[in-house]
Amino acid sequence: MIQIQKIIDNKKQFLDLLLLADEQENMIDLYLPHGDLFALYDNDLKSVCVVTHIDNDTCELKNIATYPQYQSKGYGRTLIHFIFDYYKHTYTNMLVGTGETPRILSFYKSCGFTISHRISNFFTDNYDQPMFEDNIQLIDMIYLTKNLHAK
Repeated sequence: MIQIQKIIDNKKQFLDLLLLADEQENMIDLYLPHGDLFALYDNDLKSVCVVTHIDNDTCELKNIATYPQYQSKGYGRTLIHFIFDYYKHTYTNMLVGTGETPRILSFYKSCGFTISHRISNFFTDNYDQPMFEDNIQLIDMIYLTKNLHAK
């Protein structure tokens, strides 16, 4: 049975999983202390995500990760739909930023996000070493948005 818990204390215990989605610990340290961390369990831990406050209308999904052996089984999608419901009474919009990789962009679009804007050279300017996803070097940050009140 799937359970999702909001984690209040000792968020760094999930660092191994968070590093799957954001490979540089000092970047995680920028949002983890003030972000809301959620953990999805199905017997054992499967996925985590972190959501931060941007302004009165907008929150941002900063990190979502599922252990590799549990990917493509619906856990990430379940967690995203949970946070949509969790935040729909607090915020109007949710942002998520990611690299320009077709598989990840397709996943977010299938969850209801639409492309919003990009930050040029985000990954090359902010990470110590080149970042790759699906053998594609990440350069620009692609932001997608979701209206939490839309059906």
